[in-house]
Amino acid sequence: MEKITKPTFKVVITGPECTGKSTLSRQLSEYFEQPWLPEYARTYLTDLNRRYKDDDLLEIAKGQINNEDEVLSNGASLAFFDTSIEVIKVWSEWKYKKCDPYILDHYNTRTADLYLLLLPDMAWEADPLRENPHDRDIIFDIYKQELESRNKPFEIISGLGLLRTKRAIRIVENEIKKINQ
Repeated sequence: MEKITKPTFKVVITGPECTGKSTLSRQLSEYFEQPWLPEYARTYLTDLNRRYKDDDLLEIAKGQINNEDEVLSNGASLAFFDTSIEVIKVWSEWKYKKCDPYILDHYNTRTADLYLLLLPDMAWEADPLRENPHDRDIIFDIYKQELESRNKPFEIISGLGLLRTKRAIRIVENEIKKINQ
């Protein structure tokens, strides 16, 4: 892998539930031998001994941001993030029809160098933390509109298994070449 000579290049893997974000984040981290940050919401919700409510999304956002900042401060040239603040914003507005100002403020000021938006083209797998198997295509379109409206650099990743992983690797490698020119 070609080394990046600038500050940490932040790649966010994003998209609807059950699209392989965690798996792809981990695979990219292993391939490039660079850190990845798991989705904070999974840890938070697993430790919660009740059903979550809208106020919990604020705590999830704070935890995600704190963990992201910690990874970014470690000086890695490249880092992979299994979701980011955009997921919390989209989910808050989808589920509760509102979004906390703290989340919106950070959504408007935090960014990544590249977003990999995962298409919901894989089968739904039940999981105690997943709750929306039927609207993944609609939610995908919301993510796409959010990224486009904010002029964020993103690529849509589709396909299954190794094909998906190879596409993502190729895109990240191409971005690294661009920034090192």
